[in-house]
Amino acid sequence: MRLGLALGYWGRGPSPGHVPLAREAERLGYDSVWTAESWGSDAFTPLAWIAAHTSRIRLGTAVAQMAARPPTTTAMHALTLDHLCGGRLLLGLGLSGPQVVEGWYGRPFPASPLTATREYVAVLRQALRRDAPVELPGRFHAHPYRGPDATGLGRPLKPITHPLRADLPILLGAEGPKNVAQTVRIADGWLPLYWAPTRPEVYGPAVAALPEGFLVAPMAQARVCSDVAEGLLPVKAMLGFYIGGMGHASRNFHADLMARMGYEEEARRIQRLFAEGRREEAVRAVPDAFADEISLVGPRERIAERLESWRKGPVTDLLVLSPDRETLRVLAELNS
Repeated sequence: MRLGLALGYWGRGPSPGHVPLAREAERLGYDSVWTAESWGSDAFTPLAWIAAHTSRIRLGTAVAQMAARPPTTTAMHALTLDHLCGGRLLLGLGLSGPQVVEGWYGRPFPASPLTATREYVAVLRQALRRDAPVELPGRFHAHPYRGPDATGLGRPLKPITHPLRADLPILLGAEGPKNVAQTVRIADGWLPLYWAPTRPEVYGPAVAALPEGFLVAPMAQARVCSDVAEGLLPVKAMLGFYIGGMGHASRNFHADLMARMGYEEEARRIQRLFAEGRREEAVRAVPDAFADEISLVGPRERIAERLESWRKGPVTDLLVLSPDRETLRVLAELNS
């Protein structure tokens, strides 16, 4: 199991510690470093900056949002950055949810998310192979566009720039069993959310029959500390925001996943509290047990014991979310 460093997305502004942390992870032998985006900083620009200050570590997006760019624009980002970093890019994509897609990107959330994702990846594959102009008679990502308001002048094109790698790895963020099953069929890897090593069955039967070389790269907050309850507070804060604020009460994929993991009553309570503006209460309502099973928190000996369960399953890459250099060092030692 390889280790990756997850940096996430910016808050109010850029973190001056991201590049030094990425360089430290590279020194410690981490295989990859990952950036993200929500509705602020984008995923690709910080990754390009990190690429310029590192030499070996692979560079991933976890995740770049599909609604933010047409698939050919994402292909342009990917082939450009892959050239600049010498073939180190891992392209992680996610569909996001209706709140973000319609509220921030100003476009309709697809009526058939699985179809939209499948078409998006198909266009990307064509563009990155560059063996013919891109053509897809799709429902959501038709190329060329031939809708009722089309001029009729569009023609199939292929990128001017020759991609460095036609087989650049594409990973997808997926939560529901049908989405996970499709991800196994069409992608090179999967970016699970809230991975619990003891119960992979919540993601569906596809997890039990993964193809050779398929990447499984969950993100986990980690912290070496003496007080487990205190160490879990940042995990609970993250969960409170995602479960309560990242989606509408009637359609929140993160809350639905928490419910499938056995915490339905708690998930709905967190949603209610967050919607009422009682955010601190929402965070406190996150069960310690749930926060604990999806993270690596506590003394070194406890983390060492729990790390074994992550190694025994299908996880190929553990993406560590931690700004603490000591925690990164301990995990590198324990995983060596």
